[in-house]
Amino acid sequence: MRLESLAPLLTRNGPWATVYTDTARATESAGAERRLTARAAGDELMRQGADSRTAEAVVERLEALSPNEEPHGSAVFATQGEVVLGLPLTEPPERTRTSWSALPHLGPLPGLMRENPLCLTARIDRTGADFELRDAYGVRPAGQALGEDWPVHRTASGDPSERHFQLRVENTWENNAGLIAEAVSQRFQETDADVLVLSGDPRERRAVHDRLPEPLREAAIETSHGGRAAGSGSELLDQDTRRAREHFTERRTGEALAGLRAGHAAGPGPAPGGGTAETVPELVEAAREHRVGTLVMRPGGPDRDQEVWVGPTADQIGVRRSELQYLGAPDPAAARADDALLRCAVATDAEVLVAGPEDDLPVGGLGALLRWTYDEDAGAPAPGTV
Repeated sequence: MRLESLAPLLTRNGPWATVYTDTARATESAGAERRLTARAAGDELMRQGADSRTAEAVVERLEALSPNEEPHGSAVFATQGEVVLGLPLTEPPERTRTSWSALPHLGPLPGLMRENPLCLTARIDRTGADFELRDAYGVRPAGQALGEDWPVHRTASGDPSERHFQLRVENTWENNAGLIAEAVSQRFQETDADVLVLSGDPRERRAVHDRLPEPLREAAIETSHGGRAAGSGSELLDQDTRRAREHFTERRTGEALAGLRAGHAAGPGPAPGGGTAETVPELVEAAREHRVGTLVMRPGGPDRDQEVWVGPTADQIGVRRSELQYLGAPDPAAARADDALLRCAVATDAEVLVAGPEDDLPVGGLGALLRWTYDEDAGAPAPGTV
Protein backbone atom coordinates (compact mmCIF):
# COMPACT_ATOMS: atom_id res chain seq x y z
CA MET A 1 0.00 0.00 0.00
CA ARG A 2 1.29 3.44 -0.94
CA LEU A 3 1.18 5.76 2.06
CA GLU A 4 2.35 9.10 0.68
CA SER A 5 -1.27 10.21 0.17
CA LEU A 6 -1.73 10.08 3.97
CA ALA A 7 0.96 12.70 4.64
CA PRO A 8 -1.57 15.52 5.37
CA LEU A 9 -2.69 13.56 8.44
CA LEU A 10 0.74 14.09 10.02
CA THR A 11 0.51 17.88 9.99
CA ARG A 12 -2.55 18.29 12.22
CA ASN A 13 -3.35 17.40 15.80
CA GLY A 14 -6.55 15.60 16.77
CA PRO A 15 -8.87 14.40 17.96
CA TRP A 16 -9.97 13.05 14.60
CA ALA A 17 -13.24 12.13 12.96
CA THR A 18 -12.94 9.18 10.58
CA VAL A 19 -15.70 7.72 8.38
CA TYR A 20 -15.51 4.83 5.92
CA THR A 21 -18.52 4.66 3.64
CA ASP A 22 -19.74 2.76 0.56
CA THR A 23 -20.62 4.72 -2.59
CA ALA A 24 -21.11 1.74 -4.92
CA ARG A 25 -24.88 1.92 -5.31
CA ALA A 26 -26.08 3.89 -8.34
CA THR A 27 -29.88 3.70 -8.04
CA GLU A 28 -32.58 6.36 -8.24
CA SER A 29 -32.68 6.54 -4.45
CA ALA A 30 -28.89 6.52 -4.00
CA GLY A 31 -28.73 10.29 -3.44
CA ALA A 32 -31.34 10.21 -0.69
CA GLU A 33 -29.68 7.18 0.92
CA ARG A 34 -26.29 8.93 0.82
CA ARG A 35 -27.74 11.98 2.61
CA LEU A 36 -29.31 9.76 5.27
CA THR A 37 -26.00 7.91 5.71
CA ALA A 38 -24.14 11.21 6.00
CA ARG A 39 -26.53 12.52 8.65
CA ALA A 40 -26.34 9.27 10.60
CA ALA A 41 -22.53 9.44 10.53
CA GLY A 42 -22.61 13.02 11.81
CA ASP A 43 -24.98 12.07 14.62
CA GLU A 44 -22.75 9.14 15.59
CA LEU A 45 -19.68 11.38 15.66
CA MET A 46 -21.49 13.80 17.96
CA ARG A 47 -22.55 10.91 20.20
CA GLN A 48 -18.88 9.85 20.46
CA GLY A 49 -17.87 13.36 21.50
CA ALA A 50 -17.02 15.17 18.26
CA ASP A 51 -17.52 18.93 18.07
CA SER A 52 -20.38 20.13 15.89
CA ARG A 53 -18.14 21.95 13.37
CA THR A 54 -16.10 18.83 12.61
CA ALA A 55 -19.20 16.61 12.46
CA GLU A 56 -20.91 19.02 10.05
CA ALA A 57 -17.80 19.21 7.82
CA VAL A 58 -17.84 15.41 7.55
CA VAL A 59 -21.56 15.38 6.76
CA GLU A 60 -21.08 17.90 3.94
CA ARG A 61 -18.26 15.87 2.43
CA LEU A 62 -20.21 12.61 2.62
CA GLU A 63 -23.28 14.19 1.01
CA ALA A 64 -21.15 15.43 -1.89
CA LEU A 65 -19.56 12.06 -2.69
CA SER A 66 -20.07 10.85 -6.25
CA PRO A 67 -20.13 7.18 -7.32
CA ASN A 68 -18.63 8.30 -10.64
CA GLU A 69 -15.53 9.73 -8.94
CA GLU A 70 -15.31 7.23 -6.06
CA PRO A 71 -17.09 4.11 -7.33
CA HIS A 72 -16.30 1.82 -4.40
CA GLY A 73 -16.31 4.05 -1.36
CA SER A 74 -14.47 6.77 0.50
CA ALA A 75 -12.49 7.35 3.68
CA VAL A 76 -12.92 10.82 5.20
CA PHE A 77 -10.63 12.28 7.89
CA ALA A 78 -11.47 15.55 9.65
CA THR A 79 -10.38 17.59 12.65
CA GLN A 80 -10.92 21.10 14.03
CA GLY A 81 -13.94 21.72 11.83
CA GLU A 82 -12.23 20.80 8.56
CA VAL A 83 -11.97 17.75 6.31
CA VAL A 84 -8.23 17.26 5.99
CA LEU A 85 -8.28 14.28 3.61
CA GLY A 86 -10.71 12.21 1.58
CA LEU A 87 -9.51 9.04 -0.11
CA PRO A 88 -11.25 6.85 -2.69
CA LEU A 89 -11.32 3.18 -1.71
CA THR A 90 -10.65 0.21 -3.98
CA GLU A 91 -12.90 -2.09 -1.91
CA PRO A 92 -16.31 -1.06 -0.53
CA PRO A 93 -16.66 -1.34 3.26
CA GLU A 94 -19.26 -3.82 4.48
CA ARG A 95 -20.87 -1.04 6.50
CA THR A 96 -20.29 2.60 7.34
CA ARG A 97 -17.62 2.88 10.04
CA THR A 98 -17.50 6.03 12.19
CA SER A 99 -14.83 6.92 14.72
CA TRP A 100 -13.90 9.87 16.97
CA SER A 101 -10.44 9.19 18.39
CA ALA A 102 -7.08 10.72 19.27
CA LEU A 103 -5.57 9.51 15.97
CA PRO A 104 -7.08 9.06 12.52
CA HIS A 105 -8.61 5.58 12.49
CA LEU A 106 -6.26 4.15 9.84
CA GLY A 107 -6.60 0.47 10.79
CA PRO A 108 -9.27 -0.46 8.22
CA LEU A 109 -7.60 1.46 5.39
CA PRO A 110 -5.06 -1.12 4.11
CA GLY A 111 -7.83 -3.71 3.75
CA LEU A 112 -10.09 -1.28 1.88
CA MET A 113 -7.43 0.18 -0.39
CA ARG A 114 -5.48 -3.04 -0.69
CA GLU A 115 -2.09 -3.08 -2.29
CA ASN A 116 -2.25 -0.78 -5.29
CA PRO A 117 1.03 -1.17 -7.20
CA LEU A 118 1.73 1.44 -9.83
CA CYS A 119 2.45 0.14 -13.33
CA LEU A 120 4.36 2.03 -15.99
CA THR A 121 3.29 0.85 -19.44
CA ALA A 122 5.39 1.62 -22.52
CA ARG A 123 3.59 1.32 -25.88
CA ILE A 124 6.51 0.92 -28.27
CA ASP A 125 7.04 1.15 -32.01
CA ARG A 126 10.14 1.80 -34.09
CA THR A 127 9.94 5.59 -33.77
CA GLY A 128 9.25 5.97 -30.06
CA ALA A 129 7.02 5.07 -27.15
CA ASP A 130 3.95 6.38 -25.33
CA PHE A 131 3.98 6.00 -21.54
CA GLU A 132 0.98 5.38 -19.29
CA LEU A 133 0.59 4.95 -15.55
CA ARG A 134 -1.95 2.37 -14.42
CA ASP A 135 -3.30 1.53 -10.98
CA ALA A 136 -6.62 0.73 -9.32
CA TYR A 137 -7.88 4.23 -10.11
CA GLY A 138 -7.41 4.02 -13.87
CA VAL A 139 -5.02 4.98 -16.66
CA ARG A 140 -3.32 8.32 -17.19
CA PRO A 141 -0.74 9.53 -19.74
CA ALA A 142 2.86 9.76 -18.58
CA GLY A 143 4.69 11.31 -21.54
CA GLN A 144 6.51 10.07 -24.61
CA ALA A 145 9.91 9.10 -25.94
CA LEU A 146 10.46 10.21 -29.53
CA GLY A 147 13.25 8.91 -31.74
CA GLU A 148 14.14 9.41 -35.38
CA ASP A 149 11.23 8.86 -37.77
CA TRP A 150 13.29 8.34 -40.94
CA PRO A 151 14.35 5.98 -42.27
CA VAL A 152 12.35 3.28 -40.51
CA HIS A 153 10.94 1.17 -43.38
CA ARG A 154 12.86 -1.41 -45.39
CA THR A 155 12.62 -1.93 -49.13
CA ALA A 156 12.65 -5.22 -51.07
CA SER A 157 15.23 -4.24 -53.67
CA GLY A 158 18.58 -6.01 -53.90
CA ASP A 159 20.34 -2.97 -55.31
CA PRO A 160 23.57 -2.10 -53.41
CA SER A 161 22.29 1.40 -52.72
CA GLU A 162 19.10 -0.12 -51.34
CA ARG A 163 21.11 -2.47 -49.11
CA HIS A 164 22.91 0.59 -47.78
CA PHE A 165 19.52 2.20 -47.15
CA GLN A 166 18.35 -0.90 -45.27
CA LEU A 167 21.44 -0.69 -43.08
CA ARG A 168 20.48 2.89 -42.25
CA VAL A 169 16.98 1.64 -41.35
CA GLU A 170 18.49 -0.98 -39.03
CA ASN A 171 20.66 1.70 -37.41
CA THR A 172 17.61 3.90 -36.85
CA TRP A 173 15.81 1.04 -35.14
CA GLU A 174 18.80 0.32 -32.92
CA ASN A 175 19.36 3.97 -32.00
CA ASN A 176 15.67 4.47 -31.23
CA ALA A 177 15.64 1.35 -29.05
CA GLY A 178 18.48 2.78 -26.96
CA LEU A 179 16.74 6.13 -26.66
CA ILE A 180 13.45 4.49 -25.62
CA ALA A 181 15.18 2.23 -23.09
CA GLU A 182 16.88 5.24 -21.49
CA ALA A 183 13.55 7.08 -21.32
CA VAL A 184 11.78 4.03 -19.84
CA SER A 185 14.41 3.71 -17.10
CA GLN A 186 14.24 7.42 -16.28
CA ARG A 187 10.44 7.52 -16.24
CA PHE A 188 10.23 4.37 -14.10
CA GLN A 189 12.46 6.02 -11.50
CA GLU A 190 10.71 9.42 -11.68
CA THR A 191 7.24 7.96 -11.21
CA ASP A 192 8.33 5.53 -8.47
CA ALA A 193 6.49 2.77 -10.35
CA ASP A 194 6.42 -0.80 -9.06
CA VAL A 195 5.73 -2.70 -12.28
CA LEU A 196 6.95 -2.23 -15.86
CA VAL A 197 5.05 -3.58 -18.87
CA LEU A 198 6.45 -3.27 -22.41
CA SER A 199 3.99 -3.61 -25.29
CA GLY A 200 3.89 -2.96 -29.02
CA ASP A 201 6.17 -3.81 -31.93
CA PRO A 202 7.77 -7.23 -31.15
CA ARG A 203 11.24 -6.51 -32.52
CA GLU A 204 11.60 -3.01 -31.12
CA ARG A 205 10.06 -4.09 -27.81
CA ARG A 206 12.66 -6.84 -27.43
CA ALA A 207 15.46 -4.44 -28.42
CA VAL A 208 14.28 -1.96 -25.77
CA HIS A 209 14.06 -4.73 -23.17
CA ASP A 210 17.63 -5.85 -23.89
CA ARG A 211 18.95 -2.31 -23.33
CA LEU A 212 17.36 -1.73 -19.95
CA PRO A 213 19.51 -1.77 -16.78
CA GLU A 214 19.76 -5.32 -15.47
CA PRO A 215 17.45 -5.01 -12.40
CA LEU A 216 14.75 -3.36 -14.50
CA ARG A 217 15.28 -5.81 -17.35
CA GLU A 218 14.69 -8.75 -15.01
CA ALA A 219 11.50 -7.18 -13.62
CA ALA A 220 10.01 -6.03 -16.94
CA ILE A 221 7.09 -7.91 -18.45
CA GLU A 222 6.53 -8.02 -22.22
CA THR A 223 3.15 -8.41 -23.91
CA SER A 224 2.13 -8.61 -27.55
CA HIS A 225 -1.08 -6.69 -26.80
CA GLY A 226 -1.27 -2.94 -27.22
CA GLY A 227 0.62 -0.60 -29.51
CA ARG A 228 0.92 3.11 -30.18
CA ALA A 229 -2.05 3.23 -32.55
CA ALA A 230 -5.20 4.61 -30.89
CA GLY A 231 -7.17 1.83 -29.18
CA SER A 232 -4.65 -0.80 -30.20
CA GLY A 233 -5.30 -3.87 -28.06
CA SER A 234 -6.21 -1.73 -25.06
CA GLU A 235 -8.61 -4.22 -23.48
CA LEU A 236 -6.13 -7.10 -23.63
CA LEU A 237 -3.34 -4.80 -22.45
CA ASP A 238 -5.54 -3.86 -19.47
CA GLN A 239 -5.85 -7.56 -18.61
CA ASP A 240 -2.11 -8.16 -18.92
CA THR A 241 -1.35 -5.12 -16.78
CA ARG A 242 -3.83 -6.20 -14.11
CA ARG A 243 -2.24 -9.65 -13.95
CA ALA A 244 1.24 -8.10 -13.68
CA ARG A 245 0.11 -5.88 -10.79
CA GLU A 246 -1.55 -8.81 -9.01
CA HIS A 247 1.58 -10.93 -9.41
CA PHE A 248 3.69 -8.12 -7.92
CA THR A 249 1.39 -7.92 -4.89
CA GLU A 250 1.39 -11.68 -4.38
CA ARG A 251 5.18 -11.83 -4.63
CA ARG A 252 5.77 -8.93 -2.22
CA THR A 253 3.30 -10.29 0.33
CA GLY A 254 4.75 -13.79 0.03
CA GLU A 255 8.28 -12.47 0.62
CA ALA A 256 7.14 -10.54 3.69
CA LEU A 257 5.34 -13.56 5.16
CA ALA A 258 8.39 -15.75 4.50
CA GLY A 259 10.49 -13.24 6.43
CA LEU A 260 8.04 -13.32 9.34
CA ARG A 261 8.02 -17.12 9.34
CA ALA A 262 11.82 -17.16 9.51
CA GLY A 263 11.73 -14.82 12.49
CA HIS A 264 8.90 -16.75 14.13
CA ALA A 265 10.76 -20.04 13.78
CA ALA A 266 13.95 -18.54 15.21
CA GLY A 267 12.22 -17.54 18.45
CA PRO A 268 13.39 -14.60 20.58
CA GLY A 269 16.18 -12.41 19.28
CA PRO A 270 17.12 -11.35 15.75
CA ALA A 271 15.91 -13.57 12.93
CA PRO A 272 18.50 -15.17 10.68
CA GLY A 273 19.35 -12.69 7.95
CA GLY A 274 17.30 -9.82 9.38
CA GLY A 275 15.05 -8.53 12.12
CA THR A 276 11.36 -9.10 12.71
CA ALA A 277 8.87 -7.94 15.33
CA GLU A 278 5.51 -9.51 16.18
CA THR A 279 4.42 -8.46 19.65
CA VAL A 280 3.01 -5.00 20.30
CA PRO A 281 5.92 -3.99 22.63
CA GLU A 282 8.45 -5.07 19.96
CA LEU A 283 6.56 -3.24 17.24
CA VAL A 284 6.19 -0.07 19.30
CA GLU A 285 9.91 0.02 20.11
CA ALA A 286 10.87 -0.57 16.47
CA ALA A 287 8.40 2.07 15.22
CA ARG A 288 9.66 4.63 17.73
CA GLU A 289 13.21 4.10 16.43
CA HIS A 290 12.14 4.21 12.75
CA ARG A 291 13.24 0.59 12.25
CA VAL A 292 10.04 -0.75 10.64
CA GLY A 293 10.68 -1.39 6.95
CA THR A 294 7.52 -3.37 6.17
CA LEU A 295 4.45 -3.47 8.38
CA VAL A 296 2.35 -6.59 7.77
CA MET A 297 -1.30 -6.62 8.86
CA ARG A 298 -3.73 -9.53 9.04
CA PRO A 299 -7.51 -9.01 9.39
CA GLY A 300 -9.02 -9.71 12.78
CA GLY A 301 -5.86 -10.19 14.87
CA PRO A 302 -6.27 -9.48 18.60
CA ASP A 303 -3.26 -7.13 18.80
CA ARG A 304 -4.71 -4.61 16.38
CA ASP A 305 -7.01 -2.93 18.89
CA GLN A 306 -4.61 -3.23 21.83
CA GLU A 307 -4.21 0.08 23.65
CA VAL A 308 -1.00 2.06 23.25
CA TRP A 309 -0.16 5.65 24.19
CA VAL A 310 0.72 8.40 21.74
CA GLY A 311 1.80 12.02 21.60
CA PRO A 312 1.48 14.66 18.88
CA THR A 313 4.31 13.28 16.71
CA ALA A 314 4.44 9.84 15.13
CA ASP A 315 7.47 8.58 17.06
CA GLN A 316 5.91 9.51 20.41
CA ILE A 317 4.49 6.05 21.02
CA GLY A 318 4.68 3.68 23.98
CA VAL A 319 2.92 0.72 25.54
CA ARG A 320 2.69 2.51 28.91
CA ARG A 321 1.48 6.02 29.60
CA SER A 322 4.52 6.77 31.73
CA GLU A 323 6.86 6.24 28.75
CA LEU A 324 5.52 9.28 26.93
CA GLN A 325 6.87 11.88 29.37
CA TYR A 326 10.39 10.76 28.49
CA LEU A 327 9.50 11.19 24.81
CA GLY A 328 8.43 14.81 25.26
CA ALA A 329 4.66 14.22 25.38
CA PRO A 330 3.38 15.31 28.83
CA ASP A 331 -0.28 14.84 27.87
CA PRO A 332 -0.46 11.49 26.00
CA ALA A 333 -3.64 9.94 24.63
CA ALA A 334 -4.74 6.33 24.29
CA ALA A 335 -4.95 4.90 20.77
CA ARG A 336 -5.35 1.61 18.93
CA ALA A 337 -2.08 -0.15 18.13
CA ASP A 338 -2.88 -0.47 14.42
CA ASP A 339 -3.71 3.25 14.09
CA ALA A 340 -0.54 4.30 15.90
CA LEU A 341 1.72 1.94 13.94
CA LEU A 342 0.24 3.02 10.64
CA ARG A 343 0.86 6.66 11.56
CA CYS A 344 4.50 5.72 12.22
CA ALA A 345 4.64 3.89 8.88
CA VAL A 346 3.44 7.02 7.06
CA ALA A 347 5.99 9.21 8.85
CA THR A 348 8.93 6.88 8.15
CA ASP A 349 7.99 5.80 4.61
CA ALA A 350 7.54 2.16 5.59
CA GLU A 351 5.77 -0.31 3.31
CA VAL A 352 2.42 -1.76 4.42
CA LEU A 353 1.20 -5.16 3.21
CA VAL A 354 -2.01 -7.04 4.02
CA ALA A 355 -1.93 -10.78 4.67
CA GLY A 356 -5.00 -12.82 3.82
CA PRO A 357 -7.38 -14.04 6.54
CA GLU A 358 -6.24 -17.58 5.74
CA ASP A 359 -2.60 -16.78 6.60
CA ASP A 360 -1.29 -17.89 10.00
CA LEU A 361 1.04 -14.91 10.41
CA PRO A 362 1.31 -12.42 11.89
CA VAL A 363 -0.26 -14.24 14.84
CA GLY A 364 -1.70 -11.17 16.56
CA GLY A 365 -2.58 -9.39 13.33
CA LEU A 366 0.48 -7.11 13.33
CA GLY A 367 4.07 -7.89 12.38
CA ALA A 368 7.06 -6.18 10.84
CA LEU A 369 10.24 -6.75 8.90
CA LEU A 370 12.83 -4.38 10.30
CA ARG A 371 15.25 -2.11 8.49
CA TRP A 372 17.91 -3.06 11.03
CA THR A 373 18.18 -4.79 14.37
CA TYR A 374 20.60 -4.68 17.30
CA ASP A 375 23.66 -6.88 17.55
CA GLU A 376 23.24 -7.93 21.18
CA ASP A 377 26.90 -8.89 21.60
CA ALA A 378 28.30 -5.64 20.24
CA GLY A 379 25.44 -3.41 21.40
CA ALA A 380 25.28 -1.82 17.95
CA PRO A 381 22.87 -1.92 15.03
CA ALA A 382 23.20 -4.90 12.73
CA PRO A 383 22.00 -4.60 9.13
CA GLY A 384 18.72 -6.28 8.24
CA THR A 385 17.29 -7.40 4.94
CA VAL A 386 14.69 -4.72 4.41
